Amino acid sequence: MQISSRFTIALHVLACIAVFEKQLKVTSAFLSGSVNVNAVIIRNILLQLKAAELIRVERGTGGAYLEQPADEISLLDVYKAIEPLEKETLFRFHDNPNPRCPVGRNIHGILDQRLLDVQNTMENELQSMTLADILSDLTTKLQKEKKE
Repeated sequence: MQISSRFTIALHVLACIAVFEKQLKVTSAFLSGSVNVNAVIIRNILLQLKAAELIRVERGTGGAYLEQPADEISLLDVYKAIEPLEKETLFRFHDNPNPRCPVGRNIHGILDQRLLDVQNTMENELQSMTLADILSDLTTKLQKEKKE
C-alpha cells in the first residue's frame, strides 16, 4: 500500500498558498514551479481542494487563497480531499477468498478489525496535525537556514 504523491503535493500547495497569498498571486503556474510538476496536476489538486472547501480560486487574474485558517485545516481534511476512500476503507479486501479453504473462509473476519484499527490510528494522527503545524516547522527551518 502506498498513498500517492498527490497528498504531499497538496500539502506543498497549501503551504505555498499560506506563505505567499498576501505577497503575490498564487497561480497554478507559480505552484507548478515550486512543486516542480506539470501545471495540469496542480490544477487538478486545486480543484479537489476547492471542492473540499479548503481553498478558493479566483478566476482570471485571481489566484488561490486559503478558505479556512491554517490551524483549522487538518492533514486528515487534506487527505480526504485528495485521496477519497472507496467505501470509506483504506484497505481493499480481495473479493472472493475460497470458502472451502479454512484460511479463505476465515481470513476476512480475522483481518477486518485489525485493518480498521490501523486506519483509525492513521486518521487520528492526521487529524491531530494541521497546516499551521507544517507552517510552524517551515518557519523554523527557514530561520535556521538564514543563520547558516
